[in-house]
Amino acid sequence: MLALLGANVALALGPWWVRLADSGPVSAGFWRIALPLPLFVFLARANRQPLTGIPKRSLIAVLLAGLFFGTDLASWHIGIGMTRLGNATLFGNSGSIIVMVWGLVALRRRPHRAEWLALLAATTGAMILFGRSLEISARTLVGDLFCLFAGLCYAFYIIPLQKARESLGSWALLAWSGLASAPVLLAIALLRSEPIFPHVWWPVLGLALGSQVVGQGLLVWSLKHFPPLVIGLALLCQPVIGVLAGWLAFGETLSPWDGFGMALVAGALVIARGGEKD
Repeated sequence: MLALLGANVALALGPWWVRLADSGPVSAGFWRIALPLPLFVFLARANRQPLTGIPKRSLIAVLLAGLFFGTDLASWHIGIGMTRLGNATLFGNSGSIIVMVWGLVALRRRPHRAEWLALLAATTGAMILFGRSLEISARTLVGDLFCLFAGLCYAFYIIPLQKARESLGSWALLAWSGLASAPVLLAIALLRSEPIFPHVWWPVLGLALGSQVVGQGLLVWSLKHFPPLVIGLALLCQPVIGVLAGWLAFGETLSPWDGFGMALVAGALVIARGGEKD
């Protein structure tokens, strides 16, 4: 659970790194994927996780997930520059709803009362957190749509990757999915005529280390230990982190409603986790 929560903390800070990067937004996504690839290959070999001889069905699932992830990052990074960060965080995590619904379908049974309660608490908490900061207007609509599409793609990254995680190591999964994601991002960046190489490297290095190595590393590792319902609920922690980051870094005011929203999201995870143990 600590790994899953830590992953969402690291991932929630991704938009700040994208805004700081002086390369193109999609180019920043390419470097996020490409820079850690040698590290993932090394870690996979060091932990004796096979990179070859993977069952065909699992490999196809991982590569397909990587294609969706590349599309997700491209769309989200474009949207980040065209809308408010609050909107980008909220819509970029819209796929968590799909993951949660998929988790209920995968149960092949009627959800327990505690599971319905967890869903209600998490979605209500997320809506409260961004109810004041969400701003939909003609100026931000295109960016919002890019982020919404990114959220949908992210769901189709998580679902097949979680299935493949049952039999494959986390570092091997990140290596193979990255090999599928990187060409997608580079091709889109070139089609957009973006500057590929940044003048200042530390923002893309921070993005690669924070979002990909730490964020995706912890997330993919934890996929094996939780059902999709808990994973989807955990993704809704990112709006919580966004609010806290605004308070700590920019002095944004926290209202009692913000605290209530955070408590609802945290309570949803506790309820879902407790129901799973039962």
